[in-house]
Amino acid sequence: MPRSNRPRGRKAAGDDASELDIERLMFGWRRAETRRGVSYTVQPISAANARKSYVCPGCGREIAPGIEHVAVWRADGVLGDEADLAGRRHWHTHCWRIA
Repeated sequence: MPRSNRPRGRKAAGDDASELDIERLMFGWRRAETRRGVSYTVQPISAANARKSYVCPGCGREIAPGIEHVAVWRADGVLGDEADLAGRRHWHTHCWRIA
């Protein structure tokens, strides 16, 4: 009989890793990037979660609902996290890569 290589142990109760995994699945993988000495938080937006239209600051064209893109905001703003989130912009993924 073949041996199973899957772990059989259970995670401990109160483990927050499952909550984090669910958040990442729902909202994508946030990452930090630095451009020209400024730190930014980059949040991928899946096509399923893209429900509104936006204007990309990189090319000036519309990001239609249902198009995968990224939301970008400063990670090191002096006015605080709420002001940084209010100043976020939605970019085409390609436009952000070449910016």
